[in-house]
Amino acid sequence: MPFDDYRAIELLSRTPYGRVSASRRALPFTTVTRHLIVDGQLILRLHRGYDYHQALDGSVVAYEADNVNSGASDTWSVQFTGTARVCDPTPAERALFGRTPRLADGAPFDPVFLRIEPEFVTLHYLTDVPVFQYAQTV
Repeated sequence: MPFDDYRAIELLSRTPYGRVSASRRALPFTTVTRHLIVDGQLILRLHRGYDYHQALDGSVVAYEADNVNSGASDTWSVQFTGTARVCDPTPAERALFGRTPRLADGAPFDPVFLRIEPEFVTLHYLTDVPVFQYAQTV
């Protein structure tokens, strides 16, 4: 595994959530999801009630996580691209995810899991990022 891939995995382990993106009937969508890194693969936990796992299973997806809102002067973004498959994590892997959210859009959170074996790993790193201000509503 190239050094950048190891660095990307190390950075990804610093944040628990990211975004998975794919297309559904040729329309792009993105959803927030919890992730783990196990043996160089990503395991994602998302809410079954969204039904996104149906579109993601067997599809090429992009998974992205970053520290953009951390306030750090160095900002990074990691993207993994690969095929997602619905999976049943081991009890030990499930335990690593920790407690599930109580609700998702007002409904009880019902977890479903996907495994992604990355085919491409992209790491972007910005150094000495100026302090930003939130967008202003005009």
